[in-house]
Amino acid sequence: MYDLPLFPLNTVLFPGTPLQLHIFEERYKKMIGVCLEERRSFGVVLIRQGSEARGALAEPHTIGTSAQIIHVQHLSQGRLNIVSMGQGRFRIHSIDKETYPYLMGKVENLPLRNPNPKIVDGMARELRPRVENFIQALVKAGNGDFDIQQLPEDSISLAYMSAALLHSPPAQKQQILAIDQAEILLSSLHSTFQKEYGLLKAMLNEVNILQSGGFSRN
Repeated sequence: MYDLPLFPLNTVLFPGTPLQLHIFEERYKKMIGVCLEERRSFGVVLIRQGSEARGALAEPHTIGTSAQIIHVQHLSQGRLNIVSMGQGRFRIHSIDKETYPYLMGKVENLPLRNPNPKIVDGMARELRPRVENFIQALVKAGNGDFDIQQLPEDSISLAYMSAALLHSPPAQKQQILAIDQAEILLSSLHSTFQKEYGLLKAMLNEVNILQSGGFSRN
């Protein structure tokens, strides 16, 4: 186990995916400053109770993703824009709320178990076209410009990138992040993408009907 500064947010970060943050609170300016000076990561954790900014420190979920800062833009008054990249999952065992103005977690790494890589690779090959169709529908709806060519070849990386693209609420994404086995992760994504793609197609059909001067059934 090791110490990791924690950043509770209303978002879920997956390994291998980027996260842009605007840092304006003093406690997090100090935390990010330490991370930059010591070239260390911080942990992104979904808020279980509380708020992102101001007030008391939020209570986070116990499973999060470590983040490495890859780009920094320094602004006035010590504010920062940063781009970070998700690394690996971790589990929080205890939290120190007293020593620092931010949360410091005692954590252990939580790698995804993959006892059957051939099965997982096959499931990833089946998932890829569903994700590509979903992206194409998003672009058609004017809700993104993600390039399909950016989808990774590695099965686990594809799974986490796909999970990040979902429009599911943070609580559902947290459930996906907490899955411990690769086969279960891929299976969950198959069913989730089927549902979200169906909803997206229905929305696009509704828009097409309205644009053509027709009427919806509602």
